[in-house]
Amino acid sequence: MKRYWVFLLAPVSLMVARAVSAETIELQVYPTNGPNQGCPEKMIAYQTRQPYQEGGYATDGMVSLSAIATNITLAPKEPFSAIWIGTLKPQYRNCEGTAGMFKIDGKEHTGPSFIRLQLIKGKAKVILDMTGMRDVNGFTTQIIKSGLRQGNPRWTWGGTD
Repeated sequence: MKRYWVFLLAPVSLMVARAVSAETIELQVYPTNGPNQGCPEKMIAYQTRQPYQEGGYATDGMVSLSAIATNITLAPKEPFSAIWIGTLKPQYRNCEGTAGMFKIDGKEHTGPSFIRLQLIKGKAKVILDMTGMRDVNGFTTQIIKSGLRQGNPRWTWGGTD
């Protein structure tokens, strides 16, 4: 009997693992002061859809800001946007530029970029902005949680279904 249960549980656990796999989001960096000013080529963010809940949906996300910055803090959150600010690491201090969502799981992203990055005056600023983003019912998606974990910006955003 025990062998039978092990056989049944293995496929179920594999289905759950696939359902919560993270999407990789590439943010392309566009320098404003020339190509050789010490800017990173890209930044990586991740988002994972939470399991379905009746009436709405939510997506968890994070960006690896600690790869290029230290002393990261979260500015006061608004209902539709959150901003994290950090000090650029020495190798990136001269970089001035911006970044936006360029690829999701290796495929070109052509929609609006709700995750953006500004690199200016020795600071890195990650902006999560739901302004103008809507769910299927025409309501603005909202930021449910924002914070820091392991030195990186983390968030949950969602909407109605």
